[in-house]
Amino acid sequence: MEPRYCPSRRGGRPCTRPLGHSGLHRYQGAMWSDEGADPARCPGSGEPAEPAVALDDGWPDGRAACPHCQRFVPLADGRLVEHDTTDPDESDDEIAHRRAWFNAHGW
Repeated sequence: MEPRYCPSRRGGRPCTRPLGHSGLHRYQGAMWSDEGADPARCPGSGEPAEPAVALDDGWPDGRAACPHCQRFVPLADGRLVEHDTTDPDESDDEIAHRRAWFNAHGW
């Protein structure tokens, strides 16, 4: 199973503590509370995008790479649908495919 990390962000920086941790969030030397966290909604929601190039198995199935959160998100009328910056329920398969896609196509 892939490691799961806390979905909290501040200033776009992700918390590097494990999912469900107690205490403050942290990224390198920065620390913050839930009140100081960024909204869960990704700022890339609603931006124009195009479907990403597919891997040999068809993944990401017509979704686009969000330039803000680097997740693959469905499109509606050529725009990224509203989505959160992270998904704590993301499957290991999704994580592995995303890693393979970025290794093959870059950032």
